[in-house]
Amino acid sequence: MTPVVKQLLIINVLVFLLSQVLPQNYESLSLYYFESEKFRFWQPFTHMFMHAPMPNFMHILFNMFALVSFGSALEHYWGGKKFLFFYIACGLGAALVQTGMNYYEIHQVVNQLGISPQDMQVIFDTPLSEVFDATGRSTGKVNEILEKVHCTQADFDKLSQIYGSCVGASGAIYGLLVAFAFMFPMAELMMIFVPIPIKAKYFVPIIVGLDLFSGTTGFSIFSGGGNIAHFAHVGGALTGFILMMLWRNNKFTHTRWN
Repeated sequence: MTPVVKQLLIINVLVFLLSQVLPQNYESLSLYYFESEKFRFWQPFTHMFMHAPMPNFMHILFNMFALVSFGSALEHYWGGKKFLFFYIACGLGAALVQTGMNYYEIHQVVNQLGISPQDMQVIFDTPLSEVFDATGRSTGKVNEILEKVHCTQADFDKLSQIYGSCVGASGAIYGLLVAFAFMFPMAELMMIFVPIPIKAKYFVPIIVGLDLFSGTTGFSIFSGGGNIAHFAHVGGALTGFILMMLWRNNKFTHTRWN
């Protein structure tokens, strides 16, 4: 295991363990929608070190396995500084694309329903705990606003992204996958659910394409589409692709970084 990968692994595991003891970390360090009252400027960075809380242990397990598997090979070839820059850039790119898609979907509904800026501000400023009563029914001012504009369940599902949060290193990991496919296109990889060796240059576009499909349709072949920020995966992959194209064209060297 290479030095920076080892440090990132330790940080992710420590943050995960600490967050199980201090669950308030999920409020302050997860990535919230930028117009939400819970958004903080550091969240696009900190969210990539957070992972789903227990008992969902597989989220951090898969991400850290991928970090060690693909990150070590890339750091060995690039050096620590270039690798760390790439990793963080892909994580930030993932946050940007996911937030951008949330903005598009939320404001598409807002414009379609004709919700006024004043009413939207009420929705942004209302904590999720005040949107629903003990039985799970929407209540209060937000409910009055949504009933006034005849908001459907499908519309509310998109608006509810205001209250959701995003965690995980997956965006940065997808960037590493793209870089790995650039650097080692003939290496054979396998999906857990499809144990057939596939060359990296085909494997990576396939899984990014599946995420793009799931993000646009809401249907996921493997997970049902629930609680997965598909566009964060696509954003990390896209950032990785752009960086790899820039570095290949400019012929960045180890010396330039180290």
